[in-house]
Amino acid sequence: MNPINLVLLWHMHQPDYRDHETGEFLLPWVYLHAIKDYTDMAHHLESHPRIKVVINFVPVLLDQLEDYIQQFAQGEIRDPLLRLLSKPDLNLITAKERAYILDSCFRSNHTTMLEPYPAYRHLRDLYAMLREQGDKDLMYVSDQYIADLLTWYHLAWTGESVRRSHAIVVQLMTQGKNFSFADRMQLFNLIGELIQDLIPRYRKLAASGQIELSITPHYHPLAPLLIDFSSARDSEPNAVLPSSAAYPGGRERVVFHLESSITSHQQRFNVEPTGIWPAEGAISTALLNILMESGCRWSASGESVLVNSLRKSNPDQFLPDRNQYLYRPYQIADKDKSILCFFRDDKLSDMIGFEYSKWFGRDAAEHFVYTIEKIRQEAQSIENQIVSVILDGENAWESYPYNGYYFLNDLYELLSNHPHIQTTTYQDYIDNHNFSRTEIKVLPAVAAGSWVYGTFSTWIGDHDKNLAWDLLCAAKQSYDLVMKSGRLTDQEMRLAELQLASCESSDWFWWLGDYNSPQAVASFDRLFRKNLSNLYRLLKLPVPAVVLEPISHGVGRGAGLNETMRRSS
Repeated sequence: MNPINLVLLWHMHQPDYRDHETGEFLLPWVYLHAIKDYTDMAHHLESHPRIKVVINFVPVLLDQLEDYIQQFAQGEIRDPLLRLLSKPDLNLITAKERAYILDSCFRSNHTTMLEPYPAYRHLRDLYAMLREQGDKDLMYVSDQYIADLLTWYHLAWTGESVRRSHAIVVQLMTQGKNFSFADRMQLFNLIGELIQDLIPRYRKLAASGQIELSITPHYHPLAPLLIDFSSARDSEPNAVLPSSAAYPGGRERVVFHLESSITSHQQRFNVEPTGIWPAEGAISTALLNILMESGCRWSASGESVLVNSLRKSNPDQFLPDRNQYLYRPYQIADKDKSILCFFRDDKLSDMIGFEYSKWFGRDAAEHFVYTIEKIRQEAQSIENQIVSVILDGENAWESYPYNGYYFLNDLYELLSNHPHIQTTTYQDYIDNHNFSRTEIKVLPAVAAGSWVYGTFSTWIGDHDKNLAWDLLCAAKQSYDLVMKSGRLTDQEMRLAELQLASCESSDWFWWLGDYNSPQAVASFDRLFRKNLSNLYRLLKLPVPAVVLEPISHGVGRGAGLNETMRRSS
């Protein structure tokens, strides 16, 4: 019996946090995840050269990483939190800046990123005590408190591999308080070095053949909905759709995002990508046809999408045990073109995303390996078995002790030496099994859906999400009219097109709704409407009053909860 193939696909993504009118970053998540998760993930691969994985970079994330590199090179920091970290005299900052620091520097998973550090915990306790007495008292905390808080927040966001290889981090953590400007600048300079090294590290891993780099359409649009709102009813027949019948010119916009992504990848890595992980694993027949036309060899989605597609293909046929259908690729064909589609094991992916963080690292790694071994035995009827485990490459680790260091280290170690499990990439799997000449399972029909519940309900269907789509549709109609009018120069048209692309990101719709915290909803609601406002200004049109009003408010939830991920079911 042959070894079972295992593909680990780590999806690296952050939406565009820049205000394109000013160049300022409105949220710090790109550089914070860079010094923690993207750095740690590269380290684990470098430390385990026999492990193969797929790394999926969304181009808008790489755009922003390069923006930060440029900021450090030019000495002009356009991220307010990073700029404040490097401020020589914090006694001179404004009341607004002081409030921003206090509002920002406790945003993390408190269990794993605050509670383990007594000095940082003390800062939080002081903050809580003063807040009980009224926000006015918070404005009078000392500049030393502000310096310590800024420093600890960034220390808490450093990856475990960074702490093990850079003495300055351990030194500052041991010092614990009374951080000087020189201390803060050492940390600031380290952040710059870590970001600058990131893309070259992954480029080197790709050049060695250890990783395959795949892509997502450039600004992470929910492509099936851009093409056709009614695709939401494939999985939810009673879904309530926006008032607008369709997103104007949606198919052309998806093609724009895809072509831009391919060009970006070629420029950065000197190769053409062979595979596409669509935003949120969201696929539809129309999107797969576009991917085929682009020459894409493979795509992937969630297990629930496969289940819905099999039922759609054979509505009268009883669905067998998942071991009989999940662990193989499927061919989707259109005339003379075809694409291979892989579907992730939702249970295993969710174990990493939501459950293993509660286990001891070694126990979790051994359970994962045991589960793959069990699949190998129970799915023997499938030739060339392949298990796909696909999830965010950054968001899960915030819930793990030590940023998941021990889990990932033990998992990669066990997999590196396993006689019956072979880590691979989709490109290598396809090349090694010569599927162009081998009979393969054909999926007759595709039920549109995503890796979250197998539906699009996270992005469309309730009042707030639908309102956001209607606002975007109205802006796109204005965009189309102005672009055809000849009123803009070529440069103005290019800026408007890029701003529209940012408005089309799936992330804005993810956060709108009544199940996220008010703080998170307010941030992303504001960002979405800021993007729309900037688009109208670039089109030289007045901003509609409705765009200036909040769309969604969220509901109260506990501090430190990870709202950046959803379970598959």
